[in-house]
Amino acid sequence: MFQYEITQDGLTIEELLRSKWRLGKKIVHELRMAKAVTFKDGAPVQWKDNLEAGTILQFTFDIPKSNYVPSDSFDIAIQYEDDHCLIVSKPKGMATHPNDPQDKDTCMNQVIAHIQKNGGQYAEHVHRLDRGTKGLLLVAKHPIAKSIFDRMIEEKSIIRTYEAEVQGNIRQESGTINAPIGKDRHHATRRVVSKSGQHAVTHFEVVKRFKNTCLVHLVLETGRTHQIRVHMAHIGHPIVGDTMYNARKTASGDYELHAIQLEFEHPFLNKTITIKDNDHTI
Repeated sequence: MFQYEITQDGLTIEELLRSKWRLGKKIVHELRMAKAVTFKDGAPVQWKDNLEAGTILQFTFDIPKSNYVPSDSFDIAIQYEDDHCLIVSKPKGMATHPNDPQDKDTCMNQVIAHIQKNGGQYAEHVHRLDRGTKGLLLVAKHPIAKSIFDRMIEEKSIIRTYEAEVQGNIRQESGTINAPIGKDRHHATRRVVSKSGQHAVTHFEVVKRFKNTCLVHLVLETGRTHQIRVHMAHIGHPIVGDTMYNARKTASGDYELHAIQLEFEHPFLNKTITIKDNDHTI
């Protein structure tokens, strides 16, 4: 259950769900059949009535149970949480989600443990981070939020900023890499730039230069597997330590890629949310 405040005069529930939130027909139909939308006091509301700004609507609906097996502990840092979503800082070396139904060692296993401890039962990641990438991960706490955030990812309205140290010094101060990415036919997990691959766009800006490397901030316009790693290697500047993409091996054996900021217009709170990872300052 959650509440939502109408922000413009004359908006109907139908317009809120279909035009503003742009929910799919199935979800809208289910909400209508369940009489899920009422006034704040629980009184029924007509879906085609024009509502005044400031009207508080209440959404009450059955929330399905996510299938993740909860971990025994929760020690991931929460950087933001409200009734609709949470943003956690995924550690390096941890998978975003399980590949085996019984896996209890991933970020989502820990997240569902936190959700269940607080009386909930639903948590689904909106995007994912590679095992070797640390930083901010957005998780939806109910299906309406998941549907809206999924669309926002597709429409590039959730701005995801990463930081990486790359080999060499990129000549220009900033730029855009527009190169389709596909699977490597000769390697099970590696990706390559390929004409037949999926559309992929990465924007970069050099923020600091060292003797043999430079620090870059990157913004994803699309979210392909290994996108930043593939694109930086493609322009001749692989991420330091990313041996899969032909970088020199580091003493730690790790590569340094960090999801440092998420920014988006919150669809339920009607304000801009900007979250930075606490162990990093842009």
